[in-house]
Amino acid sequence: MERIDHVLPWSHLGSERRISVFRFGTGERKAYIQASLHADELPGMRTAWALKKRLAELEAQGLLNGVIELVPVANPLGLGQLLQGNHQGRFEAGSGKNFNRDFVELSAPVAAALEGRLGDDPHANIRLIRQAMSDHLAALPEAGSQLQGMQRILLSHACTADVVLDLHCDAEAALHMYALPQHWPQWRSLAAHLGMKVGLLAEDSGGSSFDEACSLPWLRLSRQFPDAQIPLACLATTLELGGQADTTREQTEAHAEGILAFLAEQGLISGEWPKPERDACEGMPFEGTELLFAPHPGVVSFLRQPGEWIEAGDEIFEVIDPLSDRVSTVCAGTSGVLFAIERLRYAQPGFWLAKVAGREALRHGRLLND
Repeated sequence: MERIDHVLPWSHLGSERRISVFRFGTGERKAYIQASLHADELPGMRTAWALKKRLAELEAQGLLNGVIELVPVANPLGLGQLLQGNHQGRFEAGSGKNFNRDFVELSAPVAAALEGRLGDDPHANIRLIRQAMSDHLAALPEAGSQLQGMQRILLSHACTADVVLDLHCDAEAALHMYALPQHWPQWRSLAAHLGMKVGLLAEDSGGSSFDEACSLPWLRLSRQFPDAQIPLACLATTLELGGQADTTREQTEAHAEGILAFLAEQGLISGEWPKPERDACEGMPFEGTELLFAPHPGVVSFLRQPGEWIEAGDEIFEVIDPLSDRVSTVCAGTSGVLFAIERLRYAQPGFWLAKVAGREALRHGRLLND
């Protein structure tokens, strides 16, 4: 195992923050895994620690067939953002920016750099594109903030990988994942290994989140240069490993073993690995996700649980105003999987309380709700 420490720019006087990358194995092919980019989403960090121990064992046994880079703590900035005991890990406190938005868009500069150089050899094209991505990130002006520097470091390691796993979680949730629809056939096995309840599929959900910053440039380049052989060579996904409280040893070690079994199927690990014990979940359009809101303030009582199949018209939660005795029941407007509910049990204006993944498109344009 090799440990690579990157010092973040613009640390405050007398302090310093780092991104630590743990590199296992050698070879041409590469997987990249990071955890807790939203720093208050800790199931991924606990899963990454389980992965770190297992990868060290597998490396010692000579079972790694490629490089696996692991970043257990992808966001040291957000880890330190505590306000009166409450963790504020989703948005950078100084700027208000979501830590998982506005990663560098790589397709345009790569296209400009490689105009006329891409041909009919897919492997040669992959090498050229990855080198151009790395060169562009290295040539950017010095980062103007810790957040910008952190994002560039993470992307610089991930953009040269064949497989990218970004480990997140929701508030209270069933396991689910986000990916390009073109990649869903390849992700079905991982979904089955992990017991995912739904895959949410979109080419561009808006906001340039980390997984799309890795995978989407390949799709854009393949369309911009249709005469060149450009595979979708970066298989990237966001894995939502349940809810924020799902950090038990049993849960996270099971996640780690499922990820390792999938990486073995991808040829990155040797040895005998179990087949999935379940069928893969359904992949549904991210455009089909319905966000449910409360019609007024009050205490929230959920009537259904994450992971359940919901029919349109089913009651999902009720909101009670104990001063006026007003009670409102909110029902699903679409059929699908109730995959996440809010942990806060007090309804506030503008904050979603439940998410249902359906089969029919309901929304268009920017799909991320931040």
